[in-house]
Amino acid sequence: MDVTPELVRHLAHLSRLKLSEEETARIEPELRSMLAYFERIRELDVDDLDEMVRPISTENVLRADEPAPGLDQAEALALAPEHEDGFVKLPRVVEEGR
Repeated sequence: MDVTPELVRHLAHLSRLKLSEEETARIEPELRSMLAYFERIRELDVDDLDEMVRPISTENVLRADEPAPGLDQAEALALAPEHEDGFVKLPRVVEEGR
């Protein structure tokens, strides 16, 4: 992939970033270097590696993502350490006045 100032500006726009011309010029070689590194990784022979340590591919090697039935409210509340009025009761994590 050819990294150009136009590509950097386009990626910045998609990321909702405002880059100066100096930032665009600085990021261009960094992006080029990162993409070259990813290309090198893609060329590695990973056929002998266990599936769990292979780089992530376009295929999901773990399992098919299929919907399954969830817990009903009573089952979920039975798993909670505390519950009240049909809700899981948790300790306060935000202090008042902050």
